[in-house]
Amino acid sequence: MAEKTVTSGDIIRIIAAVLLPPLGVFLQVGIGIQFWINIVLTILGYIPGIVHAVWIIARR
Repeated sequence: MAEKTVTSGDIIRIIAAVLLPPLGVFLQVGIGIQFWINIVLTILGYIPGIVHAVWIIARR
């Protein structure tokens, strides 16, 4: 199994995801379905938006 390394870009995306979850998703995948799902989750609750954003960034 390949080992995943954490880059400085990942750290910046995670910080962005905590401050503004859709920004973290946008930086990872651009404007797509995951971005819009994150917008909805963030509107429904800030914490679900953060969890989703970090999950998108971590699963890369």
